[in-house]
Amino acid sequence: MDGRAAKADVFQAIADPTRREMLRLLAARELRIADLASRFPVSRTAIVKHLAVLEEAELVSGRRAGREKLYRLQPEPLAELKDWLAYYEVFWTNKLSMLKALVESEDLKNPQ
Repeated sequence: MDGRAAKADVFQAIADPTRREMLRLLAARELRIADLASRFPVSRTAIVKHLAVLEEAELVSGRRAGREKLYRLQPEPLAELKDWLAYYEVFWTNKLSMLKALVESEDLKNPQ
């Protein structure tokens, strides 16, 4: 290893519902920590910890604006999720097509 911390897993970062909601909010616009904290029933410290996980996974980036820190979504790592889900979309599309064919063939065998 080269001593650098490994990038956090995107899947692990979005596993928490609070972090998923934070990403949804940040998709609309850049927000201050206080803006985010006001939308959740957890402490500001907890929000900062969630942001650290999202930042480690490179899903958000923060910048200083005076005494405040503003965060924005970085959607690029979500492509990994899209690619992973695409396999299962094909899987379910195939399974549903097979089910449809089976049901339709049963309907032809047993017309009412």
